[in-house]
Amino acid sequence: MPKRRTLIAVAGIAASFVGLVGVIIFLLVNKIVSFAMAMLMLVALFGLYIGFGILIAVYRFIGKLE
Repeated sequence: MPKRRTLIAVAGIAASFVGLVGVIIFLLVNKIVSFAMAMLMLVALFGLYIGFGILIAVYRFIGKLE
């Protein structure tokens, strides 16, 4: 079972992701950005979260090796 601090961190990350997706959808609905641009923003956001997640995981793994 994960510690409480870990659960809070995961909840914060998930909330920020959902919030940013909500902002992108809001921009799309109000015709501020086109559909293609909104999809590009969503893919880029997803890529950033995955990329930084891998980076943090590798950093923590290397820290445990030392």
